[in-house]
Amino acid sequence: MAEYDLKELQKIRENKDVLAYLDEHGIVDIDKFNDIYDYEKTLYDLQVELLKLQYDVIEKGKRVIIIFEGRDAAGKGGTIGRVTEHLNPKKVRVVALPKPTEEETGQWYFQRYIRHFPNAGEIVIFDRSYYNRAVVEPVFGFCTDKQHQLFMEQVPEFEKQLIDDGIILIKIFLTISKEEQAERLKERQEDVLKRWKIGSLDQQAQEKWDVYSRYIENLFKVTGTKKSPWFEISKDNKKKARLAAFRVIINAIVGKEQQQLDSFVDKHH
Repeated sequence: MAEYDLKELQKIRENKDVLAYLDEHGIVDIDKFNDIYDYEKTLYDLQVELLKLQYDVIEKGKRVIIIFEGRDAAGKGGTIGRVTEHLNPKKVRVVALPKPTEEETGQWYFQRYIRHFPNAGEIVIFDRSYYNRAVVEPVFGFCTDKQHQLFMEQVPEFEKQLIDDGIILIKIFLTISKEEQAERLKERQEDVLKRWKIGSLDQQAQEKWDVYSRYIENLFKVTGTKKSPWFEISKDNKKKARLAAFRVIINAIVGKEQQQLDSFVDKHH
């Protein structure tokens, strides 16, 4: 998963003569190298801290749900990959549900998600979640206005019950600019190794940008409660967004006040 070996970066960083030589001959840009090192070092430290917290979650039988929502191509998958990279895989699950089956469409909307909720000592990460009904489904007409409205009325109380029962619920929304989204979608189309990421709905993300925006604004307004706030990470820089996501998760699990988060993390409640 790691893009660079931190130990190798550390060796180069400590050898000033080698680094100066590489920079002088145009092999390495020192400023860029330092940015890469600072990111990898900070990421490593946050991963260590999160792993320690997972030990505590397991030992004390805590239940943690982390919801990742966001604009198409905002980096949900990459961020989730970094979050889970060094966690105990036996006690963390990533849930990314396909479209509902015919049987599931006849159930209470939340039902198919509930069966994936954490047992004691588990962290469950939703790569998109029941919040599909808040944005994606109404944007593309996959639900009726009545179904959408009912969901928006039910979800605050539903989440209150989860939290009252002791579940640690963390809701993260990754967003990017329209221009950055266009670039990332183009990159996916042109890169054969990333083309699999493109879904049929992604291709309409740009043309439906304003419609998405209206539903996202309503999402924050209605479902971002004081008890269960949204943390919107708004940054076109993937690396900074990933670090911000780590800080949100770590602070939420330990119960710290979220004012400690970086300035580009906005709390919606």
